[in-house]
Amino acid sequence: MKIFAHRGSKGTHPENTLAAIEEAVKIGSDGIEIDIHLSKDRELIVIHDETLNRTTDKKGAIHQLNLTEIKQADAGSWFSTEFFSEPIPTLNEVCDLLNRLNYRGVLNIELKTDIYSYDGIETIVNELMNGQSQQFTFIYSSFNLATLERLHQIDKKTDKAWIMEGRQSELQQARATEFINAIHPHYFAVTHNKTHIEACGQLVRPWTVNKQRTMKRLLMEKIEGFHTDFPKEAIHLRNSVLSIN
Repeated sequence: MKIFAHRGSKGTHPENTLAAIEEAVKIGSDGIEIDIHLSKDRELIVIHDETLNRTTDKKGAIHQLNLTEIKQADAGSWFSTEFFSEPIPTLNEVCDLLNRLNYRGVLNIELKTDIYSYDGIETIVNELMNGQSQQFTFIYSSFNLATLERLHQIDKKTDKAWIMEGRQSELQQARATEFINAIHPHYFAVTHNKTHIEACGQLVRPWTVNKQRTMKRLLMEKIEGFHTDFPKEAIHLRNSVLSIN
């Protein structure tokens, strides 16, 4: 059972920052999930939203700002004064950090193209990730099935996961889609629609599991892992459950 740190250790550090990612590595997360967008000057920006508004002291849409402007934003103070002036990282900076920390887990790169489709983002991320060596492995994920299909056309070897609610129609489509290696459904689909999830036939890593009782329930299921904002707590719980069993 793999524990994926959602946006880094989002529950204890400002999401999608190097601080959150470093904490996720430090506590032994099996996987780390991050979100990427494309800036005006075609840089891969690690942030969840399409704008700076929620998680920084600045405002503006990522696709309308260049990297220099984005780097001026404080992405940490909203969470805690401890993280004053924590910058928004690029995907390249995240990869450099993981290599420096000798991370051997999985980097789950979510392409946030479900609201704003960034033309050419698939090619840019593929060139970055396959144009360098890294000690960790990586997978792609997205709510946008067309994005995953474009990724498959240019990179058939990297695993791709479809993020979804977990409706039966989605599961049927996932089962019939050859380039999908895994599904990332809402955890409710796993706990309440288990038969259809199991019939899907792909690796299952639900999102976002933060309550202990749900973690315990999922630890008993035949899934590969789950995403959580509190990876340290989830890892401790997993180890406790495994020791009992």
